[in-house]
Amino acid sequence: MPVRVLVAEDEYLVREEIKASLTELGHIVVGEASDGETALNLAKSVKPDAAVLDIKMPGKDGIEVARELVKEGICAAVLLTAYALPEFIQRAKEAGAFGFLTKPFDPKALDAALQIAVARFHEFRKLQEEISELEEELATRKLVERAKGLLMKHYNLSEDEAYRLLQRRSMETRKPMREVAEAVLMTLELLEEPKATKRKQ
Repeated sequence: MPVRVLVAEDEYLVREEIKASLTELGHIVVGEASDGETALNLAKSVKPDAAVLDIKMPGKDGIEVARELVKEGICAAVLLTAYALPEFIQRAKEAGAFGFLTKPFDPKALDAALQIAVARFHEFRKLQEEISELEEELATRKLVERAKGLLMKHYNLSEDEAYRLLQRRSMETRKPMREVAEAVLMTLELLEEPKATKRKQ
């Protein structure tokens, strides 16, 4: 499958070589930059599938750009450098880069790195979405439990009755359980505040 690629390289001739190789491989170059800041802003705009980033660039270096691209879930990042120093490799790993190539690069190796990087990035995004959904479910469950507790306390309801009341309210208002629970908590916790104030006095 063709990959939509952003190329960031401060050396013009090398950048042109990368672009030519990508085009020959059947990929689509959707943007190019000669410095890290421009690369990052362009990536946010064009939303590529992957970015090929030189490590040593003016301003933000390629590793810093890769970190932000991955953190914000924009695209996969493949780093390209003439210096495979242990420091660079360690920083690249910490930044979450999905590929690391040295210059002069082999077009076939670049193609493989891109395909693997995009696949892994999609897996990473899917995992992040699943984690977010689980966190949302857990937060909703906690709110519903608190709301049930207050309903049981204020209206002398059983746990099942309190839960069914929340469910019915959710269906009637066509609002998620989380919103209904938050509204119940806001209302009933306000009723409890005067009692707490009197106890302190």
